[in-house]
Amino acid sequence: MASLDNLVVTTALPSIREDLGGGLSDLEWTVSAYTLAFAVLLMFGAALGDRFGRRRIFLLGLTLFTAGSAAAALSPGIGALIAARAVQGAGAAVSMPLTLTLLTTAIPAAKRGLAFGIWSGVNGLAVATGPLVGGALTEHFSWQWIFWVNVPVGAVLVPLAALRLRESRGAGPSLDAVGTLLVSLGLFGVVLGLIRGNPDGWASPLVLASLAGGVALLIAFVLYEQRWAEHPMLPMRLFRNRAFSAVNGSGLLMFLGMFGSIFLISQHLQTAGGYTPQEAGIRMLPWTGMPLIVAPIAGMLADRFGGRPVVVTGLVLQGLGLALYAVITGGHPHYEYGPVVPAVVLCGIGMSLYFAPTAALVMDSVRPQEQGIASGANNALREVGGALGVAVLSAVFSEQGGYDSEQSFVDGLVPALYVGAGVVLVAALCALLLPRRAKAPAGTAGPADGEGAGDAGQPVIEPVKA
Repeated sequence: MASLDNLVVTTALPSIREDLGGGLSDLEWTVSAYTLAFAVLLMFGAALGDRFGRRRIFLLGLTLFTAGSAAAALSPGIGALIAARAVQGAGAAVSMPLTLTLLTTAIPAAKRGLAFGIWSGVNGLAVATGPLVGGALTEHFSWQWIFWVNVPVGAVLVPLAALRLRESRGAGPSLDAVGTLLVSLGLFGVVLGLIRGNPDGWASPLVLASLAGGVALLIAFVLYEQRWAEHPMLPMRLFRNRAFSAVNGSGLLMFLGMFGSIFLISQHLQTAGGYTPQEAGIRMLPWTGMPLIVAPIAGMLADRFGGRPVVVTGLVLQGLGLALYAVITGGHPHYEYGPVVPAVVLCGIGMSLYFAPTAALVMDSVRPQEQGIASGANNALREVGGALGVAVLSAVFSEQGGYDSEQSFVDGLVPALYVGAGVVLVAALCALLLPRRAKAPAGTAGPADGEGAGDAGQPVIEPVKA
């Protein structure tokens, strides 16, 4: 639910404008409000889980997301919808980074590769198929149903999670309020600047102030965590771990290239191909549906051969797929779907191979009590990468082409995809820095591997109470 709602609203915007009114800026904020709240509060959600209990905070976030979905469906005006989308984003940010730590607690180490592969496959599928789901529900029902579908799912998951999940906490005895405030405001400034860069202009006072202020606050966050924080929410020593740094760097670059490319290719199918949103989504299935098939297999391969070769192979295939799409599209005078199918399939396989091992690589590179915040940092960096990808590739597209004609769109799309492919291939080079077998720091035995709770390297596990 959390990943799907990143892009699910994009294909419903014309219907929302017809029902609720509002200008272009209002419609942009129905997308941006979720992205901002999601990216800004990810680190905060992980810190809350470590401090007050991961299952407890996960339930809080899931409840908040479900309530925000109902409020969005019932919105009487565009302002109420934007506010509800922000509530959704906050709930997703609080619950999303805790899913990996809860999964780590529940699954023995020997089976985590497969479990993380399934988790990653579903997550990647949800991100990529948001426009398809939104288009289908809007076309056959109404735009409100893109939010109503979350409500029964949340209503089932809340009691199920309360009964079946084990509680765990991080080792930090107190919440790092200063660090949380600095990183949240810093991410808000950076993401806001990236989102508003294209519509407002990169030289506008709002964009410049947001980017400069956000970067300054993030620098202040790093300095504070290094020098003054008694119990830092994100220990900077984690980045001295080669596996942690490499997987986060490659993740940011992967999402930059992949997210921006999907944003433009989905429009290419509708603008040049003349497909409806649902038809365009169906034609993206060789890409977006591939994780369900490949990701579990990739997880098992990572268990056997290590995560590095699987991740590097996936990133290389993803980059080559984007470049192939650009070559084929630029070489045809008119749009044809058939010739680009191999490129779309290549992108799907590459994305699947990348997603499957990354969760395990993040979890295995840190101590169990730091897994919540590590997951939050990884998700926050990927979310910022996605926002940056849409902004950067859209800027390249606008500079070289536009929406005036099919040829004008292709003129902008091709160089943008080359940029996206180049960024993903750089991510592959970054992933080469991963060790052959990620070695977790001392005291990192997973909670499912040993008995006892509350030891130095173990999260505190509490029994489920009736």
